Amino acid sequence: MFVDFGAIYVLWLRQVKKYFRSKARIVGSLGQPLLFLIALGFGLGPLVSNVNGESYLNFITPGIIAMSILFTAMFSGIEVIWDRQFGFLKETLVAPVSRIQIMFGRTLGGATVATIQGIIVLILATFLGFTITNLLFVPVAIIFMFIIALLFTTLGTAIASLLEDMQGFQLIINFVIMPLFFLSSALFPIDNLPGALGFVTRLNPLTYGVNGLREALTGTIQTGIPLDLTVIIVVTIALLVIGSKLFSRIQL
Repeated sequence: MFVDFGAIYVLWLRQVKKYFRSKARIVGSLGQPLLFLIALGFGLGPLVSNVNGESYLNFITPGIIAMSILFTAMFSGIEVIWDRQFGFLKETLVAPVSRIQIMFGRTLGGATVATIQGIIVLILATFLGFTITNLLFVPVAIIFMFIIALLFTTLGTAIASLLEDMQGFQLIINFVIMPLFFLSSALFPIDNLPGALGFVTRLNPLTYGVNGLREALTGTIQTGIPLDLTVIIVVTIALLVIGSKLFSRIQL
């Protein structure tokens, strides 16, 4: 199959430009992660002396970064429904480009936006007291951010491909996002969890994304970067395959 990189680039650029054109969207999307950092990091921080030898703020910051990426990436799928309702998707799908490439371009754009969001939260967290242990591993952390973003942008697009109204999408996404976030290692270590909860947490792909970010930024080894990277890459590839098939079957 011929790959039209030009079409993929155009779709990617459209998503990124849309993000930077909306100043309200940028500011608004930072509100929730900053609230979590301040409320949990400074509110609960004094009650938790340390987690794995580090302050609670340092422990939860990678999880809050992942949360910001998760929310931005998943809700990018709503644009599929929006474009379907207002006709842009029809114009795109009738272009001489395969639907898989259209889906890939949109997904890359959404993942790039979510990654930028994560980087902004990381920068703001350093002003609140978050300490990066090894600056040389920041590029590794950004790689994890992008793969997390790609994974959940793909999931959001796959879910949106099955739905036709935005209200239904928002309900389902909220039902998916909150368990993904709270049943990961974002807010607590997974070492001493009860059996069933520990099992579910280890099945959650976001756990490995958060662990990878935490290991790259703070040096706290939990499951190990090679395992974390392998798990989220495998899950991302599987979702890309499933999402591509669902997107290719969209009925206009």
